[in-house]
Amino acid sequence: MTDVSHSHQSSLLTANLICMASMLIWAAGLPAADMLIPLLIPEQLNALRMALAGGFLVLLWAALEGFGPLLRVNWLKGIAVGSLIGLGAWFLIRGQALGGAVTAAVISSTLPVVGIALEVILDGRKVTLALILGLVLSLIGGVMALDLGAGGAAGQMSLAWGALLCFGSVVSFAIGSRLTVTAFPRQTPVGRTAVTLFGAAVAALAVAGVQAATGAAMPSFAAWGAREIGAMLLFSVGALGISQVMWIMSVERLGIGLSALHINAAPFYVMLILFALGAAWNWPQALAAALVGLGVLIAQGILPLPFGRRA
Repeated sequence: MTDVSHSHQSSLLTANLICMASMLIWAAGLPAADMLIPLLIPEQLNALRMALAGGFLVLLWAALEGFGPLLRVNWLKGIAVGSLIGLGAWFLIRGQALGGAVTAAVISSTLPVVGIALEVILDGRKVTLALILGLVLSLIGGVMALDLGAGGAAGQMSLAWGALLCFGSVVSFAIGSRLTVTAFPRQTPVGRTAVTLFGAAVAALAVAGVQAATGAAMPSFAAWGAREIGAMLLFSVGALGISQVMWIMSVERLGIGLSALHINAAPFYVMLILFALGAAWNWPQALAAALVGLGVLIAQGILPLPFGRRA
């Protein structure tokens, strides 16, 4: 009994460390995105990012497991599921353009709520006191970690549409991540992520293609050098491809709801990266990250409550 409990706790710890690493790699891509956004229109940047990440993972999948799994997998299903992830990324870019970065960050912090709601509706998950407390602490930490003075002013209607698009992104990404696990039960995490990111790339390239056909300017890479190419590889292969594989591994073990709690620590990871590059230490963000971590531990029962019932 003790060995089983210890093994379960060890498995939870491993899954949480994988999820933390996923969010850290994802956060590392945000400074790279700041460099790339002025160089390409959002639809083209999204399409290039998805294509590079999806292509890298398909090649990695073939190298690790051979071509057999690639020939047997249902690619049409992968395109359907991946389209939700691609759509979510496009919604987020458009929502941020309308509502600003702060709006996008605040709405993104609702991912744990959406993820847990999906599990309650679709899986019959029981809502416990520990889960509610952990979720509340994570949300508080996520909002505290934001730089609320960084957003620009926007019209109320533009802000409302931006928030709506950002929330659509959260819902689309949550459903897409869940289906990545449930729709491909026989595939490894690399295989699941490869087939769905390939689908996301197909959807994103289709959007960019339609836009180009209706008169949008074609992208130019004449001024790109090693710095821009490196940023693009970090933003795509690293912050999307590798990060998404680790994210799917954690969703498989923890579920979409509990994995999503980790996203609210992402601003702290960005601060850590910037601190390593010479920026000042931010104690409020450090405290916010501690609240997110506490919420994760309580919600999963790793840190038991001294009162109430646990699932």
